[in-house]
Amino acid sequence: MRYPYIDYCTNVEIKPIFKGLSGNPLVLDMSDDSDLYDKVDVNDQRAFQTVLDSTMKDTFSWGVSSYLENRSHALAQYPQMVEEKRFYHLGLDIIVPVDSLLHAPLNSVVEACGYEEGAGNYGGYVLLRHDSDEFDTFYSFYGHLNKTRLPLQKTDLGAGEAFAQIGDFHENGNWFFHTHLQTITQEGLNQGYISKGYCSAQDLADIDSLCPSPIPLFKI
Repeated sequence: MRYPYIDYCTNVEIKPIFKGLSGNPLVLDMSDDSDLYDKVDVNDQRAFQTVLDSTMKDTFSWGVSSYLENRSHALAQYPQMVEEKRFYHLGLDIIVPVDSLLHAPLNSVVEACGYEEGAGNYGGYVLLRHDSDEFDTFYSFYGHLNKTRLPLQKTDLGAGEAFAQIGDFHENGNWFFHTHLQTITQEGLNQGYISKGYCSAQDLADIDSLCPSPIPLFKI
C-alpha cells in the first residue's frame, strides 16, 4: 500500500509524534496573504517567537502551519530560494515548546541524521525510514532539532519511541520553535528531497509522488 493510504489500513497504527497535545491548535498562516508580516519582521525569529508566545498564551498549547503554503515573502532573504523560485512549503510545521520530545510515528530505522549549519537551514535533523509488509517503504523527515540529542544512524526505533528534541535558536537554524515534518517517497529521496523543504510551482504537478502530504502521519 502506498503512503498516505496506509492511514486507512487496519493493520497499521500511527503513533503521535508529540505526546500529550490537546485542544485545538493555533493555525499559523505564513502565506504571502497573511497579516502576520504587518505585525513582526519574520527575519527576526526571536521577535517572531515572542509574538507567537503572546498569541498562544492561555489559548493554544500547540500549533501548525500548512503544507504547500506559498511563502515567497518569508523566504525573500534567501538567494537560492529566490533564484530557484522554491517557495511552496513541503512540510507541516508543528509548533511546540523548545525541548519537546519527538516520537517515531511507526517502526523506523534512522536512515540519516546530522546538523545543517546556518540561519534559515534545518539545524539538527533526522530522516526515518519506514518499512512494512503492509506498505511501500517511505521516509519521514524532521528538522529544527536539538543537535546534541540526535539518534545514531541505523538505530532501530519502535513506534512511539522518543528519538529527538526540538532545538533552540542557536541549533535549529534560527527558527521559531517547531519541527518541519516532511514525508518523502523513495523516488523523492532519489531526487534529493532530503535537502529540499520547499519546491517551485512547476514541481507541484509531481509533488504527490515525491513529498506527499505529511498530515496523515501526524496524530494527536
